[in-house]
Amino acid sequence: MNAADLKIKNLVDYKNQTYTITEIFHGANHDYFVKIENDFHSISVPADSIKPIQITEEWLEKFGFLRTYISEQRIRYERPETFIKYDFDLSSKKIMEGLKIYGNSIRCKYIHEFQNIFSCLFGKEPATSGFGLLKTES
Repeated sequence: MNAADLKIKNLVDYKNQTYTITEIFHGANHDYFVKIENDFHSISVPADSIKPIQITEEWLEKFGFLRTYISEQRIRYERPETFIKYDFDLSSKKIMEGLKIYGNSIRCKYIHEFQNIFSCLFGKEPATSGFGLLKTES
């Protein structure tokens, strides 16, 4: 993962557990470190030790998407905002897979990428249902 792509509140994987980034900082050797926390731990680790979380159908549902279409070639998920969709391309080429915003395709494979795009569009984090890691503090 490129530390420059990370933001506070991004969800990441560390040792097969999901964490929220709460702080990003430089260490003594100018390496990036992140403070991450979940319901059980709050720790600081080198940024290169965390991993991105792949977008799955389960994660899309946690972010408020609903499955609206399925065929042999594609599965589509949509949010209440009519201009945001996510397609899973079931072909081996995966050309059509990714986030669709106002009809434009954006290659977006990981949760932190979706969070960053959503934050840029709406100025807030996407709410999740049934998942307690995103804190909505102002």
